[in-house]
This record gives sequence, C-alpha cells and structure tokens, in this order.
Amino acid sequence: MQRKNNNRTEKKISGINLKIGIAVAEFNWDITRNMLNGAINFLKNNQVKNENIKIIKVPGSFEIPLICQTMAEFKKFDALIALSCIIKGKTDHYHYIANETSKGIMDVMLKYSLPIGFGVITTNNLKQAQERSDGKNNKGREATQAVLEMIKIINKNFKNEKSK
Repeated sequence: MQRKNNNRTEKKISGINLKIGIAVAEFNWDITRNMLNGAINFLKNNQVKNENIKIIKVPGSFEIPLICQTMAEFKKFDALIALSCIIKGKTDHYHYIANETSKGIMDVMLKYSLPIGFGVITTNNLKQAQERSDGKNNKGREATQAVLEMIKIINKNFKNEKSK
C-alpha cells in the first residue's frame, strides 16, 4: 500500500527485525511529542516491535547529537531518529542552535555510517511548528520514513559487501 506524502510516496517497509533509537528534545514538548507520536506510529505501521524502539528524552536540541553519538557507540541500533523543534526568537541563538545541532547529527551519521532520520524542525513561529508536527505534515513521521528507506537502500546495495 502506498500513500502520497507531500511529493513522496509513503511506502511500507518491513521493520520486523529493526532496532531503532529515538532522541527527542523535551524543549517545545507540545511540538516534539506530536513528532514522536508520528515517528512511533510509522515504526509500528512498518512492523517495528515496541521492544525494539528505544526513546531517550533530552533537555533540548543542542543535546541531541551527544545522545545520538552515545547510542551509535553501543552499536545496538540499525538507525536513529533525531526529533526536536527550534523556534526563532528575537536573538541569533536560534541560528547557533540549529546549525550546531544539524552539524552534530551529520557528524555522528557519517562517523558511524549509521542512518539518522533528521526530524529537527526550524520555524519562525509556533504556528509553523504546529503545522509541521501534526497530521499529514508530521516531520517526525517523515524523518522516520526516510530513515527506514535508507536502511533498505543500504541493505540492498551494501549488506553483502561488508562481509567480503
């Protein structure tokens, strides 16, 4: 079954044996909770078992890369999902947090060759954040879909190559 998801088709991906770690920021919890629910629902709809989903809550976006790195070091996960919400304020703080969070997540992904679903939303205001964390436009769900697709791509193209 396929459903349209903005410009992407939402595909069913068997996650029956996958282990997924989720790092979610508690800052802007009304937003990140919705993103987390979207991620979990997508995982369950793709057969990822509850016991194979590890959720770690962190204070804010800036702490996401450290938790992702720590989870990656344990080599227990097939992929990670990073969820947070950064809303622009009246100072430049927003830019620093968004840039360093993004860079930190990318560094972990490349260092450990581990797919990380990027569910870090940056918005100008609360209304935009609400629109990107709810219903059909849930960026937590979209980040989860992307990471499951990456697992499938990596397994299809490289799984047998690593053992050679």
